[in-house]
Amino acid sequence: MIGRKAGVAAAVIALAALWAQQPAVDLEKQLRSYPDPARARQYMQRMAAEPHHAGSAASKAVAEYALGLFKQWGYDARLEEFEALLPYPTTALVELTAPVKKRLALKEPALEEDPDSTDRNQLPLYNAYSASGDVTAPLVYVNYGVPRDYETLAKLGISVKGKIVLARYGGSWRGTKPKVAAENGAVGCLIYSDPHDDGFFQGDVFPRGPYRPRESAQRGSVMDMPLYVGDPLSPGWASEKGSRRLERSEAQSLMKIPVLPISWGDAQPLLENLGGPLAPADWRGSVPVTYHVGAGPATVRIQTDFDWTTKPVYNVIARMPGAVAPDEWVIYGNHHDAWVNGAADPISGAVALMESARAFSQLRAATGWRPRRTLMFALWDAEEFGLIGSTEWVEKHRDELQRKTVAYINTDANTGGKLFAGGSPVLEKMFAGVLNDTEVPVEAKPFTLGPLGAGSDYVGFVHHAGIPSLNLGFSRPGNSGTYHSIYDSYAWFAAHMDKDFQFARTLAQVTATTMLRLSESAVVPFDFAAVARSTREWTVRLAKDHPELNLSPINQQLAALDAAAARYTAAAKPNAANAARLNQLLMGAERALTRAAGLPGRAWYKNELYAPGIYTGYSARTLPAIREPADRGRMAEAAQQVEAVARTLRGFTELVTQAADLASAQ
Repeated sequence: MIGRKAGVAAAVIALAALWAQQPAVDLEKQLRSYPDPARARQYMQRMAAEPHHAGSAASKAVAEYALGLFKQWGYDARLEEFEALLPYPTTALVELTAPVKKRLALKEPALEEDPDSTDRNQLPLYNAYSASGDVTAPLVYVNYGVPRDYETLAKLGISVKGKIVLARYGGSWRGTKPKVAAENGAVGCLIYSDPHDDGFFQGDVFPRGPYRPRESAQRGSVMDMPLYVGDPLSPGWASEKGSRRLERSEAQSLMKIPVLPISWGDAQPLLENLGGPLAPADWRGSVPVTYHVGAGPATVRIQTDFDWTTKPVYNVIARMPGAVAPDEWVIYGNHHDAWVNGAADPISGAVALMESARAFSQLRAATGWRPRRTLMFALWDAEEFGLIGSTEWVEKHRDELQRKTVAYINTDANTGGKLFAGGSPVLEKMFAGVLNDTEVPVEAKPFTLGPLGAGSDYVGFVHHAGIPSLNLGFSRPGNSGTYHSIYDSYAWFAAHMDKDFQFARTLAQVTATTMLRLSESAVVPFDFAAVARSTREWTVRLAKDHPELNLSPINQQLAALDAAAARYTAAAKPNAANAARLNQLLMGAERALTRAAGLPGRAWYKNELYAPGIYTGYSARTLPAIREPADRGRMAEAAQQVEAVARTLRGFTELVTQAADLASAQ
């Protein structure tokens, strides 16, 4: 048996070598011919047919459906189970108690034009990880509820201490709003969807158009994601059956005050009964009222409670083993759980992933081709609650992932329209080539990747484990019109988004091509010049905003990095004889940009160049250890972090220098 296995292995390697000689362009064209819009539509009709929030039987059923397809396509596929605190609502009440009494509906009505709007087992309107509570207090309107809005309130002489705040969605991650409210002494928070941002002011509302109807509201997690993501009770380690967990009172990512989402229809009587100063002009939305700030005379009662139970989480993991370097991995993930039916978020991205996976299966069946490196596809669970499935998986496999992963590719909602892409600068040149060769138009040239913040399943990979990551998809106006509502359905998507599923096909083509290039390149296709250029741009911006900072230690390291990157670019060869040694070094490049102890005040986040902003959430903050304290006026703390960032850049430059030395020794 040993001899036979060795013979098979030799034949596989010989076959892979034969395929390596075929022009890559032919292989890529054949791969891109397989994704099929009709199949993508079929997957969505099945996967978005029923509400399938994380922890539910329906979510597991969606995972099992995808698992069956992966196995049918010849993948080594399985479910990997975790557990997490996934609270469902048991009580949700909002009442206007003065100057008139009115109980808010907190209900999205069924629409005749949308059969799924009558589905059973829809999660009610709520915010996951809100505190349980029962509070009554005067109301204050706080615009988007971000720190600068509280500065405006202070100038108006208005305090929210002991008050309930009403904030509109937008301007930041939703979890920022109750966080900042609590920091300013508020006892409760309501978040409404103003039609100025995603309703009739923008265009026709559903069912006539894609935008949010009067009674629609946005569910969502209010976990303090900039602190850490994943199961709130297991920060930094995987949460599995029988594993260690914090007490709920110890979990720092849970909100401290009750929070509920409401529609603009429910918000209207609250706004109508506010007095006090007129809201500043840029605070006024499109609810047909005169916007006042308060406090009062509107007084509101909020009552919330939850089951606070731990529930199962099911990730789908599928592998196509590499023929030459099976211990080097290229991973592509998208989540499968939704707040309700989730046609756009996440199924529009999940169907592109599945067609990408099927394309590789077709290529293998048609030609006998095998990937050089192992290809992995993942459908994550519980992303909506706080990137839980992907984070627990990264935390469980962190050491192995750091040794073996070339890159992680992430998609999420994919509604068609314009490309958006962010990612690690080392991937920029490679991905720009993919876009050029797949004829995907980009808004600006030369193409650049923006830094990654938070908001989808790349977070554990790039910010915690230090793995190069890419996040992409296509987006069109109105794509957030039914975001996290019962109307994010197949009927809405097919009528107003990617109607013929051509963008599902395009995304599958782009992601498959990206995976193929990352897999088949003998030397991992990283570009270090982009790291130097991007970091210099972020440093210049930081210096402009805070000229009192001495950033010369960072600038000195960037000059050295420029030189090392130029040396590597000149020396790198596509088929280096010592490619295995070189690749092991290169795969540690993003990790060299991390700080082992983590960022100040949030040790789970380790990347020195980018992180989600403490008060921006989804949006990235570059050079965060310096910028976050500097932007809040803590200049001494910011100055202390300059040398720490410079040390990290010094270590990264040393790695690039070693790579240049290895590449030169051919």
